[in-house]
Parts: sequence; structure tokens; C-alpha cells
Amino acid sequence: MLKAGANDSLGELKQIDAGVLNVAYAEAGPTNGTAVILLHGWPYDIQTYADVVPILSAAGYRVIVPYLRGFGATRFLSSETVRNGQQAALAVDVVALMDALKIEHAILGGCDWGARTADIVAALWPERCKGLVSVSGYLIGSQEANRTPLPPSVELQWWYQYYFATERGRAGYEKYRRDFAKLIWRTASPKWDFSDETFERSAASFDNPDHVSIVIHNYRWRLGLAEGEARFDELEKRLALAPVITVPSITLEGDANGAPHPDSAAYAKKFSNTYAHRSIEGGIGHNLPQEAPQAFAQAVLDVDGH
Repeated sequence: MLKAGANDSLGELKQIDAGVLNVAYAEAGPTNGTAVILLHGWPYDIQTYADVVPILSAAGYRVIVPYLRGFGATRFLSSETVRNGQQAALAVDVVALMDALKIEHAILGGCDWGARTADIVAALWPERCKGLVSVSGYLIGSQEANRTPLPPSVELQWWYQYYFATERGRAGYEKYRRDFAKLIWRTASPKWDFSDETFERSAASFDNPDHVSIVIHNYRWRLGLAEGEARFDELEKRLALAPVITVPSITLEGDANGAPHPDSAAYAKKFSNTYAHRSIEGGIGHNLPQEAPQAFAQAVLDVDGH
């Protein structure tokens, strides 16, 4: 369960059955406001948006921040459901949540896994996405693309992905998940001076009973070392074609992102509607919405104006 007080800054959590999950989420703002769904990544949680939510809710938006499968108080409805971390599964979770909340379309924002998930929903279900704000841009991938080796200096940045490919890696993450997460936070955001309290507020979310299974499967699936579910095969075939995103979009990148990320010039043509890329200065790392909440919130406001 969540550590006491872990969600003080986002208020009391709500729960709803959606698809294969009972989703825990924070909500703020008027229920009749334009919906904004903000998606966190790994190893982070909904606190990524703790300082973004008040800005958007004050501007009249209905802001929803769910815990992804394997994080926080989100739970699988059945013990029989595959603990699947593949990209299509996470995107289908978002659509199921929108259906459960009776949200026809929303602005989607994301960082890390959340950015990839938002990208996928925007690409495959554009009618559900009013606009997109994506940190590090176009992150849709495929098992086929991931078979291509990268230069050694780039491969080094993905060390944890290869560690997770081993049973030692799974056991190591199970045993040291907080130490592991803190190491990633520090390397991905080398200039972010986060406090122990800030870290612990998010780290409580990694105590989810399915957390390790989801994280390990996510990275093993990317490398083709774990199978996905057959029900997602058609979606993955479409994603393997690197579909263009046709909704208004703004991409963001911090000037001190220490995590692997593509150059913005490499993906600019993947956005065919109104599009802008913004580099956020000031030592901003990988967890951009938590490090530069005003810049992220402004992007949401601006993409809604397109």
C-alpha cells in the first residue's frame, strides 16, 4: 500500500475500474473543464505532476493523473491477467480509463513511459486526443527497431535494460528498487537537487505488488526477450510502422537530460499538425514536469490554443 502522506500534494486519490485494472488517480479542477490526462514514467509516479496540476486546474481544466499499471494503488482486477508492460498495453489502459470516466477526448501529456504512451494514443486514436505534450518527443518504438545495435557509448546509457534482461537483474531490482530508482533520478537529472522527502513521496509507489513484474517485462519485451499478448499484435504492427501523429503537438526537452533521448530534429516530421519543439533551459533533466512545472503547464495551455 501507499506510504502515509505520499499523495498530500495531489489530494485524496480516486479509484475506478477500467479495462483490466482498478486505476488509482488524482483529479483536480472543474468536472466540466477540458480534460487533461497526465502520464508518468519509470521510475517516477504521479508526483511528477504535483506542481503542474494546480496551474492547470486553476486555469479551468479537469486534470487527471493516473498511476500506471504496476505503480501506486493501481491494481489488476484479476490475478490471472498477464503482468504485461509492453507499450500497447499501457496505451490501451489510457483509452480504457477515458472510457470509464466517460471522457470522449482529452489533451494528453507525458514524460518517459508516459510520453511514449501519450504518443501512442495520439497516433492510434487521434479522435480521442485534443492535443499532445510529449517530453523527449516521438518515443514510439518496436521490437524490430530495437534489434539494431547502437554505438557503444549509447548502449552504455541503456545499461539497466540489459541488466533487467537477466534473472540477477530482476532479483537486484526487487531487492534494491529504491536505491535503483534514486540512481536513475540522479543520472537522468544530474542538476536536479531533489530532497529525500521528494524522492520518498514517489518511491512509495514502487511498493506495488506488480511493480517489478511490469518493469522487467517492459524492458525485456523491448528487446524481444519476452512475449507480448496476442490481443495487442495488430496494434504493435501499426506502431512498428512509426505512424505520424496528426494532432496539435508540443514536444519538450530539458537542457540537462542525462537519460537516453532522441535529437528533436530526428522526429520533427513525425508531427503533421501544428507543432512546436521547446528546449527548456536552467539545468532541467529527464523528469521535466517536476523540475520545470511552469514550462510544462504552459505547453498544455498553448497546445489547447492551437
